[in-house]
Amino acid sequence: MELGHLIAFNLTLLASMASPGPALLLALKTTLTSGRMAGIVTGLGLGTMAAIWTGFALLGLEGIFRLFPWAYVALKTGGALYLLYIAYGMWKDASKPLAPSAAQAPSLRRAFFTGFAVNVGNPKSVIFASAVLLVIFPQGMSLTEKATIAFNHLVVEYAVYTAFALALSAGPARAGYLRLKPWFDRAAALILAALGLRLIFSK
Repeated sequence: MELGHLIAFNLTLLASMASPGPALLLALKTTLTSGRMAGIVTGLGLGTMAAIWTGFALLGLEGIFRLFPWAYVALKTGGALYLLYIAYGMWKDASKPLAPSAAQAPSLRRAFFTGFAVNVGNPKSVIFASAVLLVIFPQGMSLTEKATIAFNHLVVEYAVYTAFALALSAGPARAGYLRLKPWFDRAAALILAALGLRLIFSK
């Protein structure tokens, strides 16, 4: 493995993180509604599980999913239902104004768990990671090299979500969200629900 391989992987990872999806929407909504620290910790949860999926991919979990399709289906369905649950909560509370204390961080443990759980429920991440890893990295890597890749993924996820939360926690971003809260929340709920349903019905 060479430095160029890690650079190529990081560029692919950044492009993937920038695409709209449940992780990005959750980080955005949490930061705007609950403040900077809650957004950062949610991102840490998202990033931790994403890096774990990459580690699983490096260890061949995709092959296990192929041997035991029911495990993949069960995990995928559970994740989809969790996305639908989050979408329902967003839609239901869309018209409710934020309380004065809403900018304060909720339980940081809960914020981390929510981010972690959203990415637990996306086992397609391991399929994506397997494909990317196969294209970018050479075969026959050592366990140390695989651990380096997974740790590198963790660092990139943490850095991106932290920067994202810091940027969005600024006053103008929050003020803009408050003006459009009902529309934003309903749009986010519809997108998350669509992603959840797609996860259920996709193969």
